[in-house]
Amino acid sequence: MDVEQARFNMVEQQIRPWEVLDQGVLDLLFNVRREDYVPSQYRALAFADLELPLPNGDRMWAPKVEARVVQALRLRAGESVLEIGTGSGYLTALLASRAGEVTSVEIDPALSASAAAKLSRHGFAHVRCEVGDGARGWGHDLYDAIVLTGSTPILPEQFPAQLRPNGRLFAIVGEAPAMTARLVEWTAPGSRVTTDLFETVVLPLRNAATPSRFMF
Repeated sequence: MDVEQARFNMVEQQIRPWEVLDQGVLDLLFNVRREDYVPSQYRALAFADLELPLPNGDRMWAPKVEARVVQALRLRAGESVLEIGTGSGYLTALLASRAGEVTSVEIDPALSASAAAKLSRHGFAHVRCEVGDGARGWGHDLYDAIVLTGSTPILPEQFPAQLRPNGRLFAIVGEAPAMTARLVEWTAPGSRVTTDLFETVVLPLRNAATPSRFMF
């Protein structure tokens, strides 16, 4: 496989047509090597327009979703990011390439260790990989950007509450077959703007918050 041609095709045939037009994000996809983060048995599919299985049953997002998220968050150098669900570490690497310190929380210890090793090998010293359940929030620190890499039927208030002024939050909210990729932006104390970006279906976070069910 011509890896660089496959990478170019991914960007030009999948990602750019999916409304990812920020040149900085497109350049990033050439600089952060996706094939170094996918499980070895799927390396030949690193640039395919599909989700890839991870060892614990989770999945990497399709490349176009990863790129769309990075574009939507509009990260700047020096900003702090909270990522819930480290997964393969690839999205973590994209976030860290655009921002300052990234705290990435993964419930699966083996997956977290694998991602941390890859990130360290590629020089991402400002990424802190934590093991734990972040499906309903993580600690009490404030962040410039927060991203949930698994869906959640409802978005816990803890996440918007952890945004700094002008902070941005990306989450996929809902239950299959109707999920919405949503951007929540801090606009003033106690005030936020929510924008629905696209519809998709991805695996939920383990222990994700669920709505109360009425019993009859």
